[in-house]
Amino acid sequence: MMERLRIAVHKFASCDGCQLQILNLEQDLLTLADRVKIVHFAEASSDMDAGPYDVSFVEGSISTSADLERIQEVRAASRLLITIGACATAGGLQALRNWKSLDAFVKGVYASPEYIDSLAQSTPISAHVKVDAELWGCPIDQTQLKRVLCDLLAGVNPRIPGESVCMECKRAGNVCVLVAKREPCLGPVTRTGCGALCPRYERDCYGCFGPQEDGNTAALGRRFLELGLSNEDIVRRLRFINGWAPVFRAGSQAWER
Repeated sequence: MMERLRIAVHKFASCDGCQLQILNLEQDLLTLADRVKIVHFAEASSDMDAGPYDVSFVEGSISTSADLERIQEVRAASRLLITIGACATAGGLQALRNWKSLDAFVKGVYASPEYIDSLAQSTPISAHVKVDAELWGCPIDQTQLKRVLCDLLAGVNPRIPGESVCMECKRAGNVCVLVAKREPCLGPVTRTGCGALCPRYERDCYGCFGPQEDGNTAALGRRFLELGLSNEDIVRRLRFINGWAPVFRAGSQAWER
């Protein structure tokens, strides 16, 4: 009998949405049961193996000193480490604090801020350990997740597309909301994976799958200015779910005035 892949799912600072996408595979998980063995997954079971693991899926950003220590342990116990979701790949929504003073946030929210142990910045997993592949999205796409699982079972490197949402819109025959509706769509600089969900319903993309490989935020920003957006509007667009990703981060800084 073929030995099953030992898979672990780990959570750091996040909302658990990407882990739920794994659980929501439902029947597909049962189909995979004879090929994989999930040995560590706190969201699904209290029976958690300490490793080693063939593959670790990691959700969430590094936000505390305890996270810094634990991610090193996860990396050491894992043959392959794959980050899942915006928090793990780009710092997530919580990385909005990276642009301001953490002390001001903590004092404004907590009655006893002296008890809060939080790093000054929320950072992606790749800032601290070697990452073998990244599944972007908020949350991740189940089709991409299944493709990665199939690649792992086939013994090949996961193939994760990096082209823009615009390519997906073209293939689907969607009307371009940036051109036809003059909506400030981030599709030209956002990677595919969502199925172009928002443009399909005539809504502008807001970048939940992070920057695509060759996105030109400077050119798109100039187009947004033509549509009537201010520099501040452009910065806010780029500093949303994946705002700490290098491409969006640099793009937003270029439009700060």
